[in-house]
Amino acid sequence: MSEIFDSKLITQIAIIVHDIERVKEAYANLFNMTPPDVVVTDDVEQAKTTYRGESTPARAKLCFFDFGQVQLELIEPDQHPSTWREYLDEHGEGVHHIAFQVKGMNETVKRLTEKGMPEVQKGEYEGGRYSYIDSEGPLKVILELLENDEVDK
Repeated sequence: MSEIFDSKLITQIAIIVHDIERVKEAYANLFNMTPPDVVVTDDVEQAKTTYRGESTPARAKLCFFDFGQVQLELIEPDQHPSTWREYLDEHGEGVHHIAFQVKGMNETVKRLTEKGMPEVQKGEYEGGRYSYIDSEGPLKVILELLENDEVDK
């Protein structure tokens, strides 16, 4: 992985769920934390979401627990085609992906595709972009690449 990723630090683990409110309360209670707010992903016009190469109106409810270096993300997908919906329909609730911060998203996606791990979904969020990589065959989990825009300080 050293030739593909700038960092070997896992920044996020994400779990697909049917009921984000119920699961976030369970995690908050277990770790004696304040339950995080739930946010909804941007619409397709803002997020420019594509799934398997096609534009999709897919959206999801998200919430994030910060555990130092690693963030736990809960995802409740809507009914539209997406890697989230596909995972929930095929596997049920469970770990969907692990995420890494990258610099040079396009180059990283290209290198992974050359290794037989193509991009399955991508989109944008305020301040950056994401890409899900179909790595379930060799790695047994989806990879998410996160690239945040450089901010002048």
